[in-house]
Amino acid sequence: MQPVLTLGSRGSPLAMAQSRLTRHLLGAAHGVDKNACETAFPITAIVTTGDRITDRRLIDAGGKGLFTKEVEEALLDGRIDVAVHSMKDMPVAQPDGLVLAGFLPREDPREALIAGAIKTIADLPKNARIGTASVRRQAQVRRLRPDCVVETLRGNVGTRLQKIKDGAFDATFLALAGLSRLGLAAKASGIIEPHDMLPAPAQGAIGLQMRSDDTRTKALLAPLLCAKTALALAAERAFLDALDGSCRTPIAALARLEDDHMHFRGAVFTLDGSQVWTSEKTLDLGDDPMRAAAALGRDEGLRIAKTAGAQIKWEN
Repeated sequence: MQPVLTLGSRGSPLAMAQSRLTRHLLGAAHGVDKNACETAFPITAIVTTGDRITDRRLIDAGGKGLFTKEVEEALLDGRIDVAVHSMKDMPVAQPDGLVLAGFLPREDPREALIAGAIKTIADLPKNARIGTASVRRQAQVRRLRPDCVVETLRGNVGTRLQKIKDGAFDATFLALAGLSRLGLAAKASGIIEPHDMLPAPAQGAIGLQMRSDDTRTKALLAPLLCAKTALALAAERAFLDALDGSCRTPIAALARLEDDHMHFRGAVFTLDGSQVWTSEKTLDLGDDPMRAAAALGRDEGLRIAKTAGAQIKWEN
């Protein structure tokens, strides 16, 4: 059998798990026997700039896009047909010649606490050492527990779990969706609700990127795509875009849909967590839900940007 579509992603365990999930769904959608799926939908692992940088913060090396650039280059030059991305790592703007075909159904977007037997942020010991490279998580922890010592912790899921096990830190946070896709959800000592820690825009969502003129790939991907996830991400990513968001900016957002209504929550923090600007709004999406969802996120982002002004422009 000749390959039907070649998939590509980062080579991390989580990225490969997400690519295998995409392959499984493609096989099921198109009647490919599971034993033939590896041949029909091969996966190319690609090392990205973000993977190579281990000695400094990603924000110091350019921030968002460091986990997508080389994968997108492989897509543009035809080495792969579909790029499988964690959407929270993706810049809002698409490179010339590429588009997002859409998204797989979203996993649980909440945060998982990794802290031994401790289940909540409130129960962490005084002056606990918390490891995370996310400025969004850092800011929210500092706001909730200003006594805690927050330090940078980078690495894949396995590395971060091992650091907690070894006692290098008292706690860290991981996306529950990533743990679930790796079969490691039981490693979470607690699940953090969004009212305590709002997730990153698009957290828990997998995006499928393709060449803009590739109608064949578009048709093959169509059965996998989730309209509900697309609406939620339209609002969250428009909020991010309106705030000119990057890895330097602690921005959080979550949109949930019920029938024809969207409930949106967004927040922007100062790096130390001392100040926060929030949005919470419920909207009837009407006859053009995609346009309404994007407008909701954009308008709320612009409102916060106007209110906060230069206070959310920093270079730390």
